[in-house]
Amino acid sequence: MTDISFESSRRGSVPAHVAIIMDGNGRWAQRRGLPRTAGHRRGADAARIAVRAAAAHGVRYPPLYGLSSENWKRPADEVEELMGLLRFYLRSEIADLHKEGIRLRVIGDRSRLAPDIVNLIEDAERLTANNATLTLLIALSYGSRAEIANAARQLAEDAVAGRIRPYEIDEATLAGRLFTVGVPDPDLLIRTSGEQRISNFLLWQLAYTEFVFLDTLWPDFSEKDFARAIKEYHGRDRRYGATGA
Repeated sequence: MTDISFESSRRGSVPAHVAIIMDGNGRWAQRRGLPRTAGHRRGADAARIAVRAAAAHGVRYPPLYGLSSENWKRPADEVEELMGLLRFYLRSEIADLHKEGIRLRVIGDRSRLAPDIVNLIEDAERLTANNATLTLLIALSYGSRAEIANAARQLAEDAVAGRIRPYEIDEATLAGRLFTVGVPDPDLLIRTSGEQRISNFLLWQLAYTEFVFLDTLWPDFSEKDFARAIKEYHGRDRRYGATGA
């Protein structure tokens, strides 16, 4: 443990839900004269560190933005490398996550994933379904605008079929059709690499979330970085739209 990590996280209430946009794999590799795929492989190691750090700090929900719907536009060899890493992770890491009491949930459009990957995801979700240490959400083939549009489409179909009346649709009703149903909205969003945008990630859910942007490239992400973000979160005054002092 670093000297600012666990103790600093205890000075205020621990954020239950910390979402992470893992950015900078490509730049990390480029600066070292390596192919982008090397950055993705190193980034997978950083993801393990982030999950363990979240558990150590008492975070219950650490979503990781693994693959956006826009990432399908990347070169085919890079996408294939990402899919290979995903297969490796699902085959090699799930047993350890299960032993540690971690539940896995994958959010996003699975229709674009290969059938064998979908099967691995479903097997992992079934195996870990009753675990309660924390819930690890991984966003794959995920786009928040598409998620919201899909939720609206479901509600429209229900209204046409007479299963719900239009005036009964409120924020809670729509939230109940999102991929994150049953999960509290994020308290904190961490994005690495110095970029300051949310890239179509959890647009609805981030309405009152605190943002922390780190210059660290994702493959270099450490527990110290996680602790620094938690410490900054504790310095924020969360008013949820109410008037401050």
